[in-house]
Order: sequence, then C-alpha cells, then structure tokens
Amino acid sequence: MKIVNFDETNSVLNQFVLEIRSKEIQRDRLRFRQNINRIGEVMAYEISKELHYSSKSVQTPLGTASTNIPDDDLVLCTILRAGLPFHQGFLNMFDKAESAFVSAYRKYKDTQNFEIHVEYIASPRIDGKTLIIADPMLATGSSMELSYQAMLTKGHPAHIHIVSIIACQQALELISKVFPADKTTVWCAAVDSELNEHSYIIPGLGDAGDLSYGEKE
Repeated sequence: MKIVNFDETNSVLNQFVLEIRSKEIQRDRLRFRQNINRIGEVMAYEISKELHYSSKSVQTPLGTASTNIPDDDLVLCTILRAGLPFHQGFLNMFDKAESAFVSAYRKYKDTQNFEIHVEYIASPRIDGKTLIIADPMLATGSSMELSYQAMLTKGHPAHIHIVSIIACQQALELISKVFPADKTTVWCAAVDSELNEHSYIIPGLGDAGDLSYGEKE
C-alpha cells in the first residue's frame, strides 16, 4: 500500500493545514470550511497525476489542439458530515466525477466508549471505477473501514484512494491490514502519532464536523 504524506514536502498546503489547526483561526467557521475546500483541491490535483490518460483533440477557431486527459471513471465518496467541504474541493477539480455519500458516526456507550454505525449510503455502481474516499480526520480508521465495506455493496473498484487531512498512525496501520494493498493509495496532509482517551487525534485540530457546521447535541 502506497502512503503519500504531503507534510514531508514544502507547499502552500502547509499554510492551509496550519490555519485549520489554529484554535484562533478556527473561530471563523467560513474560513475553516474554505481551507478544507482548498486542501481538497490541492490533493485532487496531486491525485490527478496518478490517473490513466489518453490523447484527445479539439478544434480551435484556428486549428486543432491535442492534449492528454484522464480516462478514469471517478467516484468521490464522502463520509458525512465532516467530509462535505472536503468533498466540494475534490468536486471542483473532478467536475465530471460521480458522487457517493456514507453516514458513519460514533454511537457512544458512555463518555469514552463508542461503536461506529453506518446507517445511510447513496452511491452509483463502482465496478471497475476509481474510488476516492475522503474524510478530513483519520483517527482510529474504523469509520473508513466500515464506509469502504458499505461501498463494496455497490461493486468493486479498480483502485482506491483514501484521502484525509490529518491521519493518526494507528489508523494507517489498520488500513494497511483491511484494504487491498495492491490497489490502495493513502493521501494525507499530516500524520500525528497519538489518540487521546476519546479517540481524537493529538494534536489534531478537534472535531472537523463541529468546526465546519456547529456543535451537535
């Protein structure tokens, strides 16, 4: 399984990630969503370099021009609700892609113990297509695993791109065990090493869904 960590190279992406981590800047909900959107755009551009291409010609007012364009049939899958602004960034780049949505949430037994529940999926068939599963925070990896299992009810993709902004090492280890290594690529903007007692990434950034849309009851 291939893992790409953008934090290992310098780019403008680092600035966007720094801002969404900052508790001062996080007070501006609109700016938080816009930064996640922009991170999605940058990551989509990088993923586009890994797709399959063929030449296509168009007629201009003065002649004929040719270039290579992607051939892949893309399905953008987002885990609700935190993934919505992230999803939009990818959709801005991959505007011809199909979209899928999965609701995976924590159902708490008490203040520290929870199970991941998937109660909703809306997706096209994914057989032979390139599946991009986007979730801003990859903490334990359980939501990503269950969302992928839900997507498999819609077929089997040719390749899987797992995309997160901040991943925990524990989640990466889980994904390496449960996803097919020969056709899975993981993309992240940073990798943090720890989870706290509530399974939130440390230092992380907090709850991406709450920061984007307000606290839930």
